[in-house]
Amino acid sequence: MQALIEAAKAPDYPAEIVGVLSNRAAAPGLALAASQGIATASLAQSKFPSRDMFEDIMTQTLESWDVDIVCLAGFMRILGEDFVNRWAGRMINIHPSLLPLYRGLHTHERALADGAKVHGCTVHFVTPGLDEGAAILQAEVPVLPGDTPDTLSARVLVEEHRIYPEALRMLASGEIAPL
Repeated sequence: MQALIEAAKAPDYPAEIVGVLSNRAAAPGLALAASQGIATASLAQSKFPSRDMFEDIMTQTLESWDVDIVCLAGFMRILGEDFVNRWAGRMINIHPSLLPLYRGLHTHERALADGAKVHGCTVHFVTPGLDEGAAILQAEVPVLPGDTPDTLSARVLVEEHRIYPEALRMLASGEIAPL
């Protein structure tokens, strides 16, 4: 999220970060966004009787900010089909693997356990299937001898910060079409 906020400060960047929504009130990104004058909201899913009600309030919040594109960044919840379809072609996510490899969690550990020589990250469209949406951009990172999940994660994170703003630029400028 910080990389997206920084990229959007450029006068020629085609997207503006209009709000940051988190499902965790203590998320550091909320304080960062607020310090930059960006609207923030926190919604704990546990406070709602159903996922549908939670996602309805998320949609209302996003619509109140006149959001065109939703960028997930550390939002560690599986979103319902209705919510995903509401934002179809306009919701993207960053995932720490070269999708379709290693969908879900613990990607670095799984890549190392498999003896992968190359790992990386993918910015993709969000669809109802977990990490199944079409890739927008990918970046490769070599797996080095002696890598641990932490060292590999650190190198992948550098690439995540590089390609996520680029993918948002591509979508917001119309260089790529929404799905």
